Parts: sequence; C-alpha cells; structure tokens
Amino acid sequence: MNKSLFPTILSLAKQFMFWLMVFLLSRTVFFIYYNQLLINENIGFVQILASYWYGFKLDIATACYLISIPYFLLLFQNIYSPKWFNAINKIYTTLLLFIILLITTAELGTYDEWQTKLPYKAIRYLSHPTEMFNSTSSWRFIGLVLILSVQFVIFYYLYQKFFYSNLIHLKRKISSFFCFLLIIPPLLFIGMRGGVQQIPINQSQSYYSEHNILNIGAVNSGFSFIKSITENIKNFNKNPFQFYSTGEARKTVLDIHSVPKDTSISVLKTNRPNIVLIILESWSADLIEDLGAKPGITPQFKELEKNGILFTNIYASGSRSEQGMACIFSGFPAHPISSITVQPEKFQKLPSLIKVLKSKGYHSSYYFGGQLIYGNIKGYIMDCGFDKIKEIYDFDKKLPRGKLGIHDQYTLSQQLKDLNSEKQPFISAIFTVSTHSPFDQPMKNVITWGNELNGYLNSAYYTDKCLGDFFRNAKKQPWFDNTLFILVADHGHHSYRHWHPFSPQYHHVPLLFYGNVIKDEWEGTQWKTIGSQTDIAGTLLSQLEIDKKQFHWSKNLLSPYSPQFAYYAFEEGLGWIRPYGYFVYDKKSNNYFFMKSDVNHKDKLIKEGKSYLQTVFQEYMNY
Repeated sequence: MNKSLFPTILSLAKQFMFWLMVFLLSRTVFFIYYNQLLINENIGFVQILASYWYGFKLDIATACYLISIPYFLLLFQNIYSPKWFNAINKIYTTLLLFIILLITTAELGTYDEWQTKLPYKAIRYLSHPTEMFNSTSSWRFIGLVLILSVQFVIFYYLYQKFFYSNLIHLKRKISSFFCFLLIIPPLLFIGMRGGVQQIPINQSQSYYSEHNILNIGAVNSGFSFIKSITENIKNFNKNPFQFYSTGEARKTVLDIHSVPKDTSISVLKTNRPNIVLIILESWSADLIEDLGAKPGITPQFKELEKNGILFTNIYASGSRSEQGMACIFSGFPAHPISSITVQPEKFQKLPSLIKVLKSKGYHSSYYFGGQLIYGNIKGYIMDCGFDKIKEIYDFDKKLPRGKLGIHDQYTLSQQLKDLNSEKQPFISAIFTVSTHSPFDQPMKNVITWGNELNGYLNSAYYTDKCLGDFFRNAKKQPWFDNTLFILVADHGHHSYRHWHPFSPQYHHVPLLFYGNVIKDEWEGTQWKTIGSQTDIAGTLLSQLEIDKKQFHWSKNLLSPYSPQFAYYAFEEGLGWIRPYGYFVYDKKSNNYFFMKSDVNHKDKLIKEGKSYLQTVFQEYMNY
C-alpha cells in the first residue's frame, strides 16, 4: 500500500474511534443518571452490559455516517492540503459533538416523562425556551446544563489530544487519491448499512430486553433522532391531508363508526380460547379460490375454509409489512408518507392487543424465520409485550433457509413444537416469509403458468402446503380443540390479474377464523362485512367479552350493526370502500384514480374517506 495513504487512513480511523467512544460513554452517563430506575426494575449489571453489545452495530453505522464528510476532506488532502481543510474538519467535528451531546443530555431530562428516545417533536419546543425551562425544576435544568458542559469539555479535550490529526504537511500523490477513493467508500457503505445483509440497519437492531429503559439506552441517540426527523420532515407543523376543519373531519369519522346497537354474534364455544395468529406474507385475495382466484393455488387453505369463517371483503390497510403489524396488533390504520412502527416515540402510545390479553392471563409468543429489523418490526413487537420472540437468529442454524430466512415449514414446525409446552391460554403469532421475493422456496415448482409471477404463485403453493402439514399435526395436540386460528395477510401483492397498485382489488386480502372452537353452525360460512386488518382486534376482543374501547379504529366484524367500510393508504393517497361505492384519491396529483358511486352518494363518499385519512394522520402526528 502507498505509504502516503497511512496518515489519511489513520486520521479517518481515529475519528471513527472517537465517535464510538462518545457513544459508549454517553450510554454510560444515561445508565448512571437513571441508576435508581434500574434498581427499581431489578435490572442487573449483566443486563445493562448487554445494551453495549446490542447497541454497538448501530453505533458503528452512525459513526460511519458522521465521518463521511471528513472522508471527503481527507480524500482531497491527498492532492491538495491547505490549512483551512483541517479547520473545516475540526469545526465540523466540534459542532457535531455538541449536537450529539445536546441530544443525549436532552434525553436524560425527558426519558422519565416521555419514556422514549428524543423525538422530532422536541424541535418544536426550541421555539419556546421559557416553556422548556418552566417544565422542569431549576436545579435539574442546571444539572443537565452542567452535564452537557462537562461532557463537551472532556470530549473536546480528548479529541484534540488523541484523535485529531493535523495533515498540513501531508505528502501529496495522485495515486494516494485514487487508492483512498477506491478503498474507503465500500467500507463506509457497509458500515452505514450495518453489514452486507439485505435489509439496512435500523433501531430494531438495538432492541433486546423487556425493560424499555435498556432498549432506550442501547439505541444510538443520534441515529434515532435523525431517523425521527426524516420520517416526519414533511409534516412538522401541518397535516398534509387537511381537507376539512378538524372538528368537521372528526365528527364525520365518529358518525362513520357509530353503532346503533352494541352487540355481537358469538361464534366461539368459549370466551377464553388459545389464539394462534398466522400472518401470511403478501397473500393477495387472488391466491384464494373463494375470493375469486384461479383454482389450485392454495388448496389447503380451501380445505380450512370448510371448518372456518371466511371474511370475503377484507382489505389490507397498507402496502408494507410493518404497517400490517400495527393494524393487526394495535388496530391502528396505515397512513401515507411513513409508518408508525419506525418511530418508537409514537408506537409506544398505541394500544396493544397482546398487553390486553396478557392482563387476562394469556401467555404470548411471536415467530418469524427472517430478520425482524425490517421496518423496525422488532422494536414494535417488543413494545407490544410479547413474552417470547423468535427470529432467524434464535432458530437452529442448521435449518434450511433462503435468502430472506428460514423456510416456512421449519418455523411453523418450531412454533407447533413450542406450543406443546406453552401454558394455556396462549396467543402465539407467526409471520411467514416464503412468499416474499425472491421466492426461493425449497420445493419443485408445481404451478406452470403465471409468467413473471410464477415464482410468487409457487411460493404461495409451498406455504399453503406447509399450512396443511401444520394443521394436520396441530389436530393431534391436546390444545387444538380449544384454539382459534386466525389467518390473515399483512398486505396484498401484484397478481396475475394485473390490478393497479392503488386499486381496491390490489389490496383485497384473505381473513379466516378457523378451529374446532368455532360453533358448529358457523363452520364453513362466509362473512361479507367490509373491513380490514384493523378490525381483528375489535372483533376478537368482542368474542372474548373484553372491553375494546382503546382500539377506537377497530370495529367488530361479527356485529350485524357494525358499519361497513374499509380504508387503505398508499404513498400520498387513500382508498375508501363502502357498500354504496368506492374511490381512490392521490393528493400529490390531486387525481381520483378510481371512482364508483351513484350521484346521490358521491359527495358523502368522498367526505368520509378524506375525513378518515385526515383524522388518522392527525392522530399519528399528535403521538
């Protein structure tokens, strides 16, 4: 290697190490500051120490982002090295140091109140410094200022003394420039992504404990704060979907949800069944024969329908898996622009179906053969309160797997095996993976048609076959007769019908209640109420005779008096479906892609749908 490269590589490495030191010591300050809370929660030293391990990857990614500007300065210093390059580097690092320490210190003052990482909303408070000062005790405020000042002085001294390199006398060579250009960027890119895995790193990487304070301490504060800002950059001050006055929109939504008589048809033999929730990755209604699909794609699902209740008019609220999770477990609709699951400061305010059931004595578990880091699902799932979570790292490393994770037959088998030793009643969720691209399921293709969608169709056939094997074995277990199985898709998928991605048909998905726990007279029936995955919580809790009020976006599909509607969101628009019509609206283009309604209902239909989106997004903003 060219010897003139050593000074620039060493300088960049020292800055990288400097930021890791800042992150590690700031995390230590957090735990020292909240040592009493750690004691109160009976959190031991080993558990605290684990936060450094789980947070380290995110620290590395953040450090790689922070040294990207110094990298370019050092790159050009190989051929041109004026004094002001060094000054820019020092000023940049000093300014970033202050910002990072300001964020971490602010979290010391907000955690006990907010119980989250510092959210983007904190920026709003900067315009009201008096209110900020008045909201905390003077001594605490002074103490935090002292902590910030002391940390800044110490870190700045260490930076100047041990980590800063003055490269004024650097020997300039064009060969060094090109070597530095070729060697470092791939390393930075891999570091920023958190590795070479398919899904880039996010906050979920640092979630590992049932104790919220340990997860908060493990997540890198700088990464989390910037992520919060970027996810909300478009709507700091104003709802981008403000179509009506707030009061008018809210009243319209309340009218939509109005139920003249709060009652429900009881379809279960018991109000305390075990619950197994099977979330089917990307299962479109175009895979299900009784929902209009071609025969033969999912024959095992069709068999299950004979002993279950098929909901025929269910629509996925969003287009991504993380949105589907919030719909299912919190009854919170998807919304455009972002996903609530990627913002811990928001999703921690959502209700949790799991927490409600745990309060009634249920034990809980969640299984996924892939990485839950996608869409910050792991962070959200952990916050939901699951007792046990198994993802790809928790399964036997010898199990066959594809590019995205362990094949469905093995995760289903593991769940079935574990449930035999699970205390009843339980709720156990499993999220399948094989019907996600690249569709590298392990069996020989059976479906020969479908052209470019042949891989998707065969992966669905494979997962369906796995479901058949799962249920044949489940029927032999002692807990089977007292178990309700709920099968639902996380979202739709492009199909051989070639629906427009904004159309209702694209978002049409299956929902099936199945099991011997269903009363005989309801087996093999179809329920035509229009709804979405957000309605699972309201429907299930009504069957269990548990109050569902906190799930105010979720209706009871099994009530003859429930209103019939479905809402779904895409990038900057919505779809709205009622018995008397539907429309699809894109705000960016101000265009109605689809409209089906008679003249008498058109205005009402539009007002309902737009009011719904406006109110959902406003609630998301308020969290």
